Amino acid sequence: MNNNNLWAPWRIGYLKSLGEKEKKPEGSGCFLCDYWAHPGQDAENLVLWRTDRCLVLFNRFPYTGGHLLIAPAEHIRSMEEMGEQTMLEMMQLARDAQKVLTEAIHPQGFNIGINIQRCAGAGLPDHIHMHLVPRWEGDTNFMAVTGQVRVISQALEELYGQLREISQKLDLPNVAAAKG
Repeated sequence: MNNNNLWAPWRIGYLKSLGEKEKKPEGSGCFLCDYWAHPGQDAENLVLWRTDRCLVLFNRFPYTGGHLLIAPAEHIRSMEEMGEQTMLEMMQLARDAQKVLTEAIHPQGFNIGINIQRCAGAGLPDHIHMHLVPRWEGDTNFMAVTGQVRVISQALEELYGQLREISQKLDLPNVAAAKG
């Protein structure tokens, strides 16, 4: 069996940041917990919505433009530890985020996933979170394959503002109830 390599050089910034304690916000050391504790910094932290149980925020190291994270407020490691209401709310927020992303950037598909623990690919293994990744035909093109460059076509801050506006317009149940 022949193994091929999949190079992902755009992730190096994230990987290098894992050991840089001086760059982490003060507090728990978990950026999701720190973001939860500071709702006044939602725009700066690119937190799109917050509910009583969850956050929806932009991934600062996206695979594609619009790559969102959905995380429970509670610092838990796996789905086994998650309450039923939190699990339901995460799925509802994923659905609502998909609607907003579809209206804003018209992806042709989505990947949704949860990496539980570091060996499964979790970059933040102690705080479970879901990834919602918009996809387009050919989004892994020659730039990523030969140029080792991931093309993200819209600034995070610009898309953040666009999604906030569309969120209010669509009047989605969980988003309407969300603070932030």
